[in-house]
Amino acid sequence: MRELLRTNDPVLLSWLTALLADAGIEAIVLDTHASILDGSINAIPRRLMVIDDDYRQARRVLTEAGESLPDE
Repeated sequence: MRELLRTNDPVLLSWLTALLADAGIEAIVLDTHASILDGSINAIPRRLMVIDDDYRQARRVLTEAGESLPDE
């Protein structure tokens, strides 16, 4: 699996996951429970992940939608 981005914004994660799903790419969010356990103080960002084979297409889908992603 490869990481697309890290964020503490649950709305952004939901939006990006929906964009990827529309493109036929399954994404998962890691560290959700750890982020909740820290009291939602934003100490532990959640990671948006895709399988290696979908990584390039996922980056393209999100950048074409106007999302800025960290450099590889």
